[in-house]
Amino acid sequence: MLQIVMSDDHCETVADELPQQQGELSDSARADWELVKLVQQGHKRSFDLLVIKYQSRVLAIAYRFVKDHGESQDVAQEAFVKAYRALEGFRGDSAFYTWLYRITVNTAKNYLQARKRRPQSHLALDDDEQFSDHIEALQELETPETRLIRDQLKRVIDETVDGLSEELRSAISMREFDGMSYEEIAEALDCPIGTVRSRIFRAREIIDEKIKQFMQ
Repeated sequence: MLQIVMSDDHCETVADELPQQQGELSDSARADWELVKLVQQGHKRSFDLLVIKYQSRVLAIAYRFVKDHGESQDVAQEAFVKAYRALEGFRGDSAFYTWLYRITVNTAKNYLQARKRRPQSHLALDDDEQFSDHIEALQELETPETRLIRDQLKRVIDETVDGLSEELRSAISMREFDGMSYEEIAEALDCPIGTVRSRIFRAREIIDEKIKQFMQ
């Protein structure tokens, strides 16, 4: 578990008004905004609640890049520290998690660049809602042969995703594994929603084609 503890200072009442562009925030995002305002007004321990809420997701993002549990802890720790230091300038132009996602991805990329390692995305197939039907069907008919086929299918999907361009890999990961909306992905990747939809469609098309070839 990450240990990021901020000192607790006196705080003022949180302002009731949200940024105009945040009028349609979900309850979760609104709660994040309230915590952000508290931190900005001096209640530093409120940031601990944001860490607790998002640490598992940040760790998962970091791991997809660095492919090492220990190093992903380091990346996550650094990402949260960067977020805390930059929080004073956060004005709610995007959801807090979208903002934190960008910081985490950039931190992971910088981490890899510093070590001259090429980032590879390893997706946790057991959590993949888009492509898990094939795996589950094989699990229901568990035999040594189907177990082998299932493992081979996982490997095919892994290799296919790893072979995607960074643009396609990032978009499909955010959508299928992080549960982000198209709007959030567009903000995180700084591109139009239409581009996000196109990248996700293309990524799914490539993966589906590989699965079909394997199952034939």
